[in-house]
Amino acid sequence: MRSPPNNIEAEQALLGAILVQNDVAAQVGGFLTPEHFFEPIHGRVFEAITRLIDRGQVANPTTLRALFERDEAMAVVGGVDYLKRLASGAVTVISVEDYGRLIQEAAVRRQLIQVGETMVNSAYADTARAAVVQIEDAEQRLYGLAEKGRYEGGEQPFTTILAKAVENIEAAKRRDGHLTGVGTGLRDLDNRLGGLHPSDLVILAGRPSMGKTALATNIAVNAARDGVVVAFFSLEMSGEQLGARILAEETGIASERLRRGQIGEDDFLRLVQANQRIERYQLLIDDTPALSIATLRARARRTKRRHGLGLVVVDYLQLLRPATSRDNRVIEISDITQGLKALAKELDVPVLALSQLSRQVEQRDDKRPQLSDLRESGAIEQDADLVMFIFREEYYLERRRPNETDSEFDDWRLKMEQVQGIAEVIIGKHRHGPTGTVRLLFDGKLTKFANLAAPEFVEGF
Repeated sequence: MRSPPNNIEAEQALLGAILVQNDVAAQVGGFLTPEHFFEPIHGRVFEAITRLIDRGQVANPTTLRALFERDEAMAVVGGVDYLKRLASGAVTVISVEDYGRLIQEAAVRRQLIQVGETMVNSAYADTARAAVVQIEDAEQRLYGLAEKGRYEGGEQPFTTILAKAVENIEAAKRRDGHLTGVGTGLRDLDNRLGGLHPSDLVILAGRPSMGKTALATNIAVNAARDGVVVAFFSLEMSGEQLGARILAEETGIASERLRRGQIGEDDFLRLVQANQRIERYQLLIDDTPALSIATLRARARRTKRRHGLGLVVVDYLQLLRPATSRDNRVIEISDITQGLKALAKELDVPVLALSQLSRQVEQRDDKRPQLSDLRESGAIEQDADLVMFIFREEYYLERRRPNETDSEFDDWRLKMEQVQGIAEVIIGKHRHGPTGTVRLLFDGKLTKFANLAAPEFVEGF
């Protein structure tokens, strides 16, 4: 039988140092807990010491004596005199944090062994659960261990929160555009939003053919161009289709021509140059269809661990499967949106999720979407920090084109000239700022959005 990982000497040295000088307890208070100690009595002594110090009292062998005088576990190690031996055996108080890290490391190794044992036992005995579900559970536990201490919960002093807020403000002041979040690459949208904020669930919704995927792809590529690691989960389009769209955006060559291979020598040179630029972007695309929310979260954690992560894009949330199938679709969507919001908070990154709108939009004269048009809107609207709708009046006008001989044709043509190539991003909910509408240019041939009146975009329009 192998002994579980432990470091009794480090535990004794740490407790002795704190008993000699209570102030050094602050060096380990942020990451060490009684559960980290291998020897149970050491964990209980550490808890008692911490409790006394938190009350403003002195923690030493004398003040602890009354707490452990009749303790059977203490009697096993030599009684209350053991506390004196801990204090008298303290060599230095300088290495307290190092002792604490050794104790924590051994504890994490013990937890890793427990995860492994649970995996083995589950694989043998739990035949009712699919193997892929067991793998997802194991990945989640392993991720929790890998990030141990980095995302630990619990209350924080308000001064700590204020300090972080000031750091974000200072970072925004230094950055171009004064953004506090991940930039979308679209000037007017960034001015309105301040970028996409870490831990936020951002919903981008619209009817089919409005350009949801195009806008999400534009944002993802613009963020990757700025050095952000982007994980793009494409449940609707294949990776090759998404790649063709991105190449069209980067080269200015219509995606239809790229699909048909209708390119000349100059176009091919632009294609090669664009490909070389894109290869440097850390844009990771996962086109696995019908992903479950649990699998998506596990893969996002893995990406964060391996590459770092700054933005998650999901196209689109109604195609995700809930962790558990329900008879009620509204409850399933609620499970999915709650999972996406939890992922955003856990990884401290914005999650941009696309969403379909219900058909009731088509039944109104003014087809601009609103929050009530979201499919299963209650859950989506409640969990989202930011809800944006994409709307192009040009799309609807084109389908109401009268005959050129009709009297309405001139009015129709005038309206078309006013809205041609114009897209509206309607901000329906915004926890961090005002709502409103941002107008962008849209080129359907390139499936590309850009700033309004951007010269480099208008030339090729």
